[in-house]
Amino acid sequence: MRVSGPRLALTALSALAAATVLAASASAAHNGNEISVQRDAQIGEHGTVTLSGTYRCAPPSPMGTVQIAATLVQEGTKLGFGGGEADCDGRVHHWEATGTLRLTPDVHPGRAGAEVRLQEIGRSGGLLPTRLSTVAEDRRDVELHAYR
Repeated sequence: MRVSGPRLALTALSALAAATVLAASASAAHNGNEISVQRDAQIGEHGTVTLSGTYRCAPPSPMGTVQIAATLVQEGTKLGFGGGEADCDGRVHHWEATGTLRLTPDVHPGRAGAEVRLQEIGRSGGLLPTRLSTVAEDRRDVELHAYR
């Protein structure tokens, strides 16, 4: 499967941003944008972890898109993954993000830290991203449950 240049660039930028833990407050929201993460998360039987929650966002600038980025931290192991593009129409939406544990096999059932962000990715007329700004975030402890 061939991945387009712009999609690859956005994916790379999202992965980089998801791996970065920001030093802002635990539940920052800007201009009516908000995101939350549920306290319970799931470890799947095929080596995945899934976080979920809700978000609301206003339409982004005409030269940008908004994506969901998630980071899970457990006992020094950090896993960053994306939750896709947000539908910014001012209404509340459910989101779900699934990451692979292939490179982080030490993640296990129990307590972990989670951080999720709504990130606006801007472009200045070109295909490559030129700006990344967090428009809402939430951090909390979550409980990872094994697949049943």
